[in-house]
Amino acid sequence: MDSEKLREVREYEIQIGSRIPPEERPAFHLSSRVGWMNDPNGFSFYKGQYHLFYQYFPYNTVWGPCHWGHAVSDDLIHWEYLPAALAPDQDYDKDGCFSGSAVELDDGRQMLIYTGVLKKEMEDGSTRDIQQQCLAFGDGVNYEKYGKNPIMTVDDLPDGCSPYDFRDPKIWIDEDGTYRVVACCATVGRDAKIVMFRSSDGINWSKGKLLIQNFDRFGKVWECPDFFRLDEKWVLLTSPMDMLPEGFEYHNGNGTLCLIGEYNDEDGIFTPQHDQAIDYGIDFYATQTILAPDGRRIMIAWMQNWDTTPGYRLDPTTWFGQMTIPRELSVKNGRLYQRPVRELEQIRRNKVSYENVYVNGEMELDGIRGRCVDMEIELRSADENQPYEMFVMKFAAGGRYYTMLSYHPGDGIMKIDRKFSGSRRAIIHQRRAEIPSKDGAVKIRMILDRYSAEAFINDGAQTITANLYTDMGAQRITFSAKGAVSMNIVKYDLVP
Repeated sequence: MDSEKLREVREYEIQIGSRIPPEERPAFHLSSRVGWMNDPNGFSFYKGQYHLFYQYFPYNTVWGPCHWGHAVSDDLIHWEYLPAALAPDQDYDKDGCFSGSAVELDDGRQMLIYTGVLKKEMEDGSTRDIQQQCLAFGDGVNYEKYGKNPIMTVDDLPDGCSPYDFRDPKIWIDEDGTYRVVACCATVGRDAKIVMFRSSDGINWSKGKLLIQNFDRFGKVWECPDFFRLDEKWVLLTSPMDMLPEGFEYHNGNGTLCLIGEYNDEDGIFTPQHDQAIDYGIDFYATQTILAPDGRRIMIAWMQNWDTTPGYRLDPTTWFGQMTIPRELSVKNGRLYQRPVRELEQIRRNKVSYENVYVNGEMELDGIRGRCVDMEIELRSADENQPYEMFVMKFAAGGRYYTMLSYHPGDGIMKIDRKFSGSRRAIIHQRRAEIPSKDGAVKIRMILDRYSAEAFINDGAQTITANLYTDMGAQRITFSAKGAVSMNIVKYDLVP
């Protein structure tokens, strides 16, 4: 930990981070302590607490040389900042400590594995990032980098892999007691591969073996892989770059991918049987999961989109970037389901409920308003013989501002639209998801925090996530319909 760069970061984040009033942050989503945040790293349970590290450039609210920020939580809802864990201060990582993960060793230390980046000048005068995997060991607060870093280089990859897209190691301890890592790499032509490594001690690793290759189906280079067994299936989560849309899937370009299938550990091959986007909204990237002590598989992601980061927030700010609410995962009928962690229910207050509300035109309901809200809504046609044409919920509404979630049962399309949320830039403001329904029946659970909305559709079969930097005076929630809708709603204030 004896690093001048790390000491400077820790002093800076105490000095500047302490100036940010809590009411100017999300109420229960983890945001950057100060400066820039992107990918979640090192999501783990260690010494009785959940640890979450994150890609971090504390000195500005735009991406810069990556450090690792650090926070801990007892319940996945209330987060406490710890000092930054890693800074780019060695020859092998001087241009960035990129994404990685964490595991507890047999001797009780916590080990971080991350991608060290150094820039190298090419023969044509251009510069490329050389990416190698590195280790650091610590006690949950302070970490010391391994003296023999890097521990994985391009020489440890299968033949035909490029040294320029080898990153984001995800580590776990397998049932047989061996350490496993999956990492992203690519061909020279930038066709994505996921490679698995094995180790008996977490330090000395086998040569990587191909787990799966993209063959140009889902974008180009993949990032942030995660691989685990869930409900008798194997699940691979990753974030491909430069995706092409397929119907209502994969519209974010730099988006997310879930592959569900079978894995044969003897030959090391993963065979997908189903593919889907992980989230169908605007702001969601770079997932990472943990196997919690109680057996739940819990996922968190960067609640942002690379294509909306430039110029999104115009007001002076000292932080940028936040994580999603942690989500419990399951596989049902061959599909990934997500629900907010049950710990969120501990901060529910002030229950308000209505049954069989007749919606035809625009309306508000007493007690249904706010920006830190958990709402459970059930919709159906009020007239079985006359299905409704459209249902609209506006939230973070007031004056000229609102964000809208709409559902058209005739074509089974749900849309989020934030173009009136207060943005002054022509960034991405709309996304659509296909939510089939025979009679207009649909369930929506909407989680609102000060700067975000997360919708969980039909018990989490699909999710729609978006940031919204709307003036805090916009507290109204309204409902409207074309045709007659019968609505049940339960609403809670969320008070951390």
